[in-house]
Amino acid sequence: MPGTAGRAPGIADVRTAAARIARYVVRTPLLPGPATSALGPGLLLKAEHLQHGGSFKMRGAANAVLALGADRVVAGSSGNHAIALARLARSLGIRLTVVLAAGAAPAKAAAIRALGAATEQVGGGVAEREERARALAAELDAVLVPSSDHPLVVAGAGTVGTELLADAPGTETVYVPTGGGGLLAGVCLAALHRPVRVVGVEPSTTARYARSLAAGRPVQLPPGTTVADGLRGQRPGAVPYPIVRDRVDELIAVGDAEILAAAALLHRHGVDAEPSGAVALAGALRAGRRERAVAVVSGGNTPARLHALHHDLTPGTF
Repeated sequence: MPGTAGRAPGIADVRTAAARIARYVVRTPLLPGPATSALGPGLLLKAEHLQHGGSFKMRGAANAVLALGADRVVAGSSGNHAIALARLARSLGIRLTVVLAAGAAPAKAAAIRALGAATEQVGGGVAEREERARALAAELDAVLVPSSDHPLVVAGAGTVGTELLADAPGTETVYVPTGGGGLLAGVCLAALHRPVRVVGVEPSTTARYARSLAAGRPVQLPPGTTVADGLRGQRPGAVPYPIVRDRVDELIAVGDAEILAAAALLHRHGVDAEPSGAVALAGALRAGRRERAVAVVSGGNTPARLHALHHDLTPGTF
């Protein structure tokens, strides 16, 4: 079955997703950000590290699984999307197989298996992972639920944007961590007719959206390494790319040292973000704009959080 189908999502799809997934997600709070000389006191943090499954990925995963009515699912994932799907699959009685790329975080792979999903690892990067996931879905007659490149996944991720703009209507800029682009595209949909800047933040070694927009077409990069293991995508998705192209205001690239410094700052501030979850803050710090801004803390699946997950496997929970 195809992983990407149907028309491009719009804001109506984001609203439909919000209603569909309401009992499977939490409305995460906006937390005061760390006050720094670069940012001033106006920064807020959208706390998706407090989401079920430890990341925003629960939103897109739940929207896709519930809308498609799947009983067998295949996904390619670096970790957080698969953790979200595995939690859903365990509660809904769905058979799940996850394809992992070389270099996937061992702690995340162990958590996925602990939640009951089967895993298969391939050599190579994200592109090879996605190719194998498509083939495996066809072999198993399963539904393919990509981590970002699907209208339902993008619409689910867009609920992050609708929530934060409703809770902080005076926001001037939203900083969004960017890998496959599902979250950035979703926030772009939420902000489509709003007077707010949307800034995507990519690791400098995997700046596939900046390169693609500069080229005027999706560009595939070679596999890259970054401490932000959830943001290693090599090519913009077919669904997110035009949405991002038509709405994003700026793309910022940050290095590993900046990402780790932002993660350390968040930890001192009491926010247990994983490196991928600190990328938006790293972008805000690099931009240095003193304004009313929101940085999306997209995930908090740190080794300690993943260890605790092994002891939190109560049936029927998310």
